[in-house]
Amino acid sequence: MTSSARPRRRIRHEIERRRIDGHITGCPTCAHELREVRELNLLLVTLPPAPPVAFAPFWLNLQAVLPQRRVLRIPWIQSYRRLGVAFAMAATAALAAGGSAFAAPSALPDNPLYPVKQLEESVRLALAPTNERLAIQLELANERLREAQVMAGHHKPLLAENSLRAFRVTVDDAAAALKNPANPKAAKEALHTLHVKLDAVERENASRGDDDEDIKQLVAAANDELDRIEEEDAIATPTLLIGEQATPRPTPQPTVRPTPRPTDKEHGD
Repeated sequence: MTSSARPRRRIRHEIERRRIDGHITGCPTCAHELREVRELNLLLVTLPPAPPVAFAPFWLNLQAVLPQRRVLRIPWIQSYRRLGVAFAMAATAALAAGGSAFAAPSALPDNPLYPVKQLEESVRLALAPTNERLAIQLELANERLREAQVMAGHHKPLLAENSLRAFRVTVDDAAAALKNPANPKAAKEALHTLHVKLDAVERENASRGDDDEDIKQLVAAANDELDRIEEEDAIATPTLLIGEQATPRPTPQPTVRPTPRPTDKEHGD
């Protein structure tokens, strides 16, 4: 951690602590529950340690002198039991995987299923055909901005910063396709939408009282990058002029003239 990041983290902790203290001061129910928890904690600390239990050695000594229980083993029952256990484990794993697959697309960075979401997105982008790759990249870029806005609203600036960095990586990968798009109008509208959502992230960061400086810098850098893509796209796209250049003149074709031949009279002379 850099020296400049430590004061910011300390300031965030102080702001969070003041917010919690202010809430407890104005909420009698929370203050009463906190007081009960502290009293219980003090009571547990003052209790003497639990005495050692002597039952375990007694039971071990008793088992040593008791006759061993005979177990009737039937081979086919054991095989069916193993098969049932394996089937139950497979069904549980399938249900868990299905639930994770349905819940992962909407997971946020503070959700335990977020790594599953990232894996699904990576596989989807890797298997996408070339003509659909830009659409998927724009979809992922919009999703990163949605995550950043929600995390900024939940007072989790570090997670918001991670989503903004991932957004810049996605836009950088899609820059070449955005500069030479198959549909320039759709690409221009997509860039405008990204600008609007970046402004929404910055407003959310400022309105929640955090006003994190790193988030502001990342938003500004992302806006600059989108502006550069738009400028290069405008330069690369040729301008169609209506007039003489739009309808070029036809190339003149040489006129074929007949070669004169001597007549019969001329031959007689």
